[in-house]
Amino acid sequence: MLTVVPDVARDRFSHRHRSDKVRRLATSFPDMSMSMPVDPAQNRPSLSRDRCFWGMTATQLLGAFNDNLFKQLVLLYCLTEVGKQGGDYQPIAFFLFSIPFVFGSGFSGFLADRYSKRSLIVGCKFAEIAVMLAGVIAFGMGGLWPPLLVLFLMGLQSTVFGPSKYGILPEMLRARDLPSANGIIQMTTFVAVIFGGALAGFLKELTDEHKVAGLQWICWGCVGLAVIGTLFSFLVRRTPVAVPNLEFTPSMILGIDRPTRALLREDRIAVKVLLISSLFWFVGGTCQQLVNEFGIYQWEIGEAKTSLLLASIGVGIAFGCVSASLLSKNRINFGLVTGGAWGMVGCLGSLWLIAREAPAPVPDAWITAAAGVLLLLGVSAGIFVVPLQVFLQVCPTEDLKGRMMGTMNLINFCGIVASALAFFALRNLLGRLELPISWTFPVLATVVLPVALLFRPPERKL
Repeated sequence: MLTVVPDVARDRFSHRHRSDKVRRLATSFPDMSMSMPVDPAQNRPSLSRDRCFWGMTATQLLGAFNDNLFKQLVLLYCLTEVGKQGGDYQPIAFFLFSIPFVFGSGFSGFLADRYSKRSLIVGCKFAEIAVMLAGVIAFGMGGLWPPLLVLFLMGLQSTVFGPSKYGILPEMLRARDLPSANGIIQMTTFVAVIFGGALAGFLKELTDEHKVAGLQWICWGCVGLAVIGTLFSFLVRRTPVAVPNLEFTPSMILGIDRPTRALLREDRIAVKVLLISSLFWFVGGTCQQLVNEFGIYQWEIGEAKTSLLLASIGVGIAFGCVSASLLSKNRINFGLVTGGAWGMVGCLGSLWLIAREAPAPVPDAWITAAAGVLLLLGVSAGIFVVPLQVFLQVCPTEDLKGRMMGTMNLINFCGIVASALAFFALRNLLGRLELPISWTFPVLATVVLPVALLFRPPERKL
């Protein structure tokens, strides 16, 4: 297996003593110091010809699409079936989806290091089929809480899937392919996230006259996609278990055990990258709730057009992730994070101006303008996130990758939980001040601005 660890002897930006200290701490755990088999790089096919990589890509794309189609379906169900007061349930839905990531990411990272990542990926896909079947039953039961419970179970399944999904990439691919692979994975993930959400709006409007039966038909489609994704998961390359005799410790519940904490203490850039990655997900989680409420209540343009606004972000993210992978080449280019942050600040400010100046009823030209700015917001976000993802994959030693991905999941979804709480608070505050929900756009721009101004680490070669 190809060992993806920066060469501290040649990389002048690496911390020279970090790896030794982390390895000494790692050896205090059973069998964590055991060396792993290394495959010669020439035995790996190029990325374009690697069926194992494309199997992984299809697997996670269909899973992300399914998750977000169902999640957006539940969010729209909250807004439209319960009435305007249903907006209060959007943050609850986000909270229930995200809370498993906060309390389960550490244990999921342990599983990814202790067991076969491929086996966990396949097992999670079978669990996805069961969760989507539960969605069919939940909508048939009526009320809000059964679908919300299924949303929680979907978050739990995704929690276990995440560390294996990201942790297996440096094990199954050549180091020089990681920027491109991450660009493709991120592109397809976010395209699936946004287009899954967008399709939910169209399908819900299309089946609205059938009420409960229409919602169940959509869920049956999700079951079918889960089955197809499970079949693709069998193409994923088998990799050696990272630490076969790793023992679980209570600190892993928090997502950060001793060796991982030691790595983060020694590499302060890793801490900053984790926090900025969490900020990205905070902004993304807030934006989804914001665009939903903004489109349906402030502009009153309906579910389909509102979902189209969300889809614009997805198209932009696709271009942004591909652009970042091309611009990165064989290095981690943190300048892209800064550039992406400035783009996000500018787009969020522009969206506030468009929302403020748009006449009522809102003409199609204004909706198109908003979609265009959301497209650019997505491009900026895609450029922003890819270098962060690559860095977090290559900075830990081989036996810590699963737990680092678990830590990343934990921190990212703390951002999403925070987005649910923040949106709930902002929604109530703006209501008391009699200000429209679109004032959330400049608030988000202010949150991103410090990254654009202050984040300046040196780039690193792979």
